[in-house]
Amino acid sequence: MIGIAAAWILLLLALGGVGLDRVLTRAITQNFDDQLDYVLTAMIASAETDDLGEVRLNRPLGDQRFLEPASGLYWQISAGGHEAFPSRSLWDRRLDPGPPHRDRQSHIYDSKQFGEKETLRIVERDITLPFSKTVWRFQVAQSRDGLDTQIATIRKTVLRSFALLALGLIIMAALQTLYGLWPLRRLREGVAAMRSGRASRIEQARLPNEVAPLVDELNELLAHNETQAEEARRHAGNLAHALKTPLTVIMNAATANATDLCETVQREATTMRRQVDHHLARARAVGRRGHAHSRAEVWASLSSVERAVATLYPKVRIDMGGDKTAIARVERQDLDEMLGNLIENAAKYGGGSVFVTVERVGQFVEAQVEDDGLGIPEVERDRIFDRGARLDTGKPGTGLGLAIVRDVAEIYGGTVLLEESEDLGGLLARLRLPAAQ
Repeated sequence: MIGIAAAWILLLLALGGVGLDRVLTRAITQNFDDQLDYVLTAMIASAETDDLGEVRLNRPLGDQRFLEPASGLYWQISAGGHEAFPSRSLWDRRLDPGPPHRDRQSHIYDSKQFGEKETLRIVERDITLPFSKTVWRFQVAQSRDGLDTQIATIRKTVLRSFALLALGLIIMAALQTLYGLWPLRRLREGVAAMRSGRASRIEQARLPNEVAPLVDELNELLAHNETQAEEARRHAGNLAHALKTPLTVIMNAATANATDLCETVQREATTMRRQVDHHLARARAVGRRGHAHSRAEVWASLSSVERAVATLYPKVRIDMGGDKTAIARVERQDLDEMLGNLIENAAKYGGGSVFVTVERVGQFVEAQVEDDGLGIPEVERDRIFDRGARLDTGKPGTGLGLAIVRDVAEIYGGTVLLEESEDLGGLLARLRLPAAQ
C-alpha cells in the first residue's frame, strides 16, 4: 500500500511538475519576447529616412546597453542595396538579416550566429517607411543567458518544492497506512494469545470500530467451533454410555454361557444399532450445519420421500399440497431424513391416508404431516421424542425416528411439534425449518 501510494504520488507530481514547468517557461519566455517586441516597436516609431535614402533614428533608444559593445542587447536595420545600420553594442559584428518575409508581422526565433557561447533571441519585422519604397528589416536581439537563467531558477525551485511535497505526502501516506493497519497487529496478538491459551476471545476494547465486525465474526466462529467441539464430546460420551450397557449384557451372557445367548446378542445388537444410527444422524447434521449456502427445495424432497414411502406402503394414500417453491436452509439429505421419518410414521401408524402441506410462515418453511390414525394422547407427545420411546410395540421400529427429527431440526434452528389433526382426526406433525432467500 505504501509503495503504490508512493508511486502514484510521484507520478502525479511528475506530471504536474512537467505541466507547471511548461506554463512557467512559456510565461517567462513570452514576457521576454514582449520586451523585445516593445523595443522593436519603439525603434520602428523612431526610424525615418534621410535625403540620401538611408534610414536613421530621430531619437536614441533608452536602454544603455545598446551603447555598450557586446552587452548582449542589440538592434540593426538593414535592406538590400543599403549598408546595415547597427547599434553600437554590435561593434564590428552584424546580425544576419536572413530571407525576406511575405508579411509585415513580427517574427521571433533563436539564433546561434554569434557562436555556441551566445545564443540570441531575435525579433524582426519588415517595414516600408514613409516616403521610401525600400523594405527595411528591423531586428532586435538579446542574449538568452538571462532568460535561461530565469528558467533554470524556476525549474530548480519547482523541482525542490515538488520533491519536498512528494516526500511529505509519501511520509503521510506511510504513517496513515501504518496507523490504519496497526490494529491488525493487535488482532494478530489476540489470535496468538488464544492459541497459547492465555485468552479465550479477542478483546475489542483496544480495537477501532472498523475492525470490530471482523473481531465479532472471529469470536462467533470461535464460539461456533467450541459449540461443535462440545457437542462432539457430548455425543461421543452419550454414544459410549449407550453402548456400554448392551456390551455389558452381552459380556455377562457370554461369560455365564447363557442358553439364550443368541437372542441376547441379537437384541442388544439391535439396541446398539439404533444408538449408532441416531448419533450418526446428529453428527452428520452438526457437520453440515455450518454451511452458509445450505439450500434444499422442500417440494422436490417431499416428492422423493413420497415415492419411497409409497413403495413400502402401497395401500396408503399420500396427498401433497401447498407452496411448491419453498426452499429451506438445510441440507437435502437431512431434509429427506426428517420428512421421511414423519411421513413413514404417518403411513405406518395411520389409517391409510396421509396429507402433507407445505407453506411459508414468516422466516420459516413449515411442513405439516397429517394422518387418519388414532393419534397420540397429549400427555404422551413430549415423551415420544425420547430415544427408543415407542407407544405401539406391535409394529417394527427402533423408536428413534422422532428423536432424530427433533435433534436434526433443532441443529438447523427449527422445531417439530405434535398436535391433533382437525381434518383427518389423527396426528399432525408440524416441522418448521428456517427458509432460504
